[in-house]
Amino acid sequence: MEMVNALGRRKSAVARIFVTEGTGKITINNKDLQDYFPSSILQYVVKQPLAKLDVVEKYDIKVNLDGGGFTGQSQALRLAIARALVKINADDKKALRSEGFLTRDAREVERKKPGQPKARRRFQFSKR
Repeated sequence: MEMVNALGRRKSAVARIFVTEGTGKITINNKDLQDYFPSSILQYVVKQPLAKLDVVEKYDIKVNLDGGGFTGQSQALRLAIARALVKINADDKKALRSEGFLTRDAREVERKKPGQPKARRRFQFSKR
């Protein structure tokens, strides 16, 4: 198998991944998965598409992660991994789609408006 690359985005986070056959090692920005995401919940989120297809220890994944916070980054990485797995084997698309791993979450932060403290919050109205 040759190297397969894919892209995943979530909020302002961008994950570029390169998948090769290997032993299940995930390297993010030259750090191990456990070092980059110390939280077990975020590690679980990243490995969800691999666990769904039972290929956790079949592929080595090298990741370039940029932008956003840790939650957005982990979800961007999950999308990228799911897209790469579909490139490797198109038959897996139905299983990943049913779990929602191939859907790009398009929600972004709404901009702050002038004359208000936040996007929707207004300063307190005083009648007198």
